[in-house]
Amino acid sequence: MTKERNDDELIEIYSSSPLEAQMVNSLLQDAEIDTFIKDELMGSIAPWYVAGGGAGAVKIVINSRDYEKARAIIDQFEANKE
Repeated sequence: MTKERNDDELIEIYSSSPLEAQMVNSLLQDAEIDTFIKDELMGSIAPWYVAGGGAGAVKIVINSRDYEKARAIIDQFEANKE
């Protein structure tokens, strides 16, 4: 059985601290990728409620059709972080 790809599926592409999530979100939006941030408020005030140990509490969600473009931007962000 082959699973057909749904181009209108929302996927979580990145999770981190509130500050890093905002930076990545800005980069993605600058590249004309529609995004929304999930758990922004709870990830800021009580991260342990939305993620184990509080790590990666704030998440960025995109449309699956933008995955390749977004992944390249995030990989570049991660490479420049170090």
